[in-house]
Amino acid sequence: QVRLVESGGGLVQPGGSLRLSCAAPGTILSTFTLYTMGWYRQAPGKQRELVATFTSDGGTDYADAVKGRFTISKNNSRKTVYLQMNSLKPEDTAVYYCRGTDGSRESWGQGTQVTVSS
Repeated sequence: QVRLVESGGGLVQPGGSLRLSCAAPGTILSTFTLYTMGWYRQAPGKQRELVATFTSDGGTDYADAVKGRFTISKNNSRKTVYLQMNSLKPEDTAVYYCRGTDGSRESWGQGTQVTVSS
């Protein structure tokens, strides 16, 4: 199972930007590249929801609420996935989680808090 570690969360004003990172320390590159990676979030009192993900065919998919504002990317050599978040809104406030799956197993990070407030 892959260990995932998120970072980059924090407090930002509406309209601001943050970049989240999800690293897979201790994972060999060949294993990391087999995993389909994505970002999810969970706001207080709400269910965890998909934010952005790579698809099995190498494409990307985004929740409607973040399309045009968020971008998922990855650097395989660093075994890291990123989530660039621009034009942040108060409703983006949540704990953001990184998820990886190889189709039969899945791994989750511990989450990083993002708070959008003036």
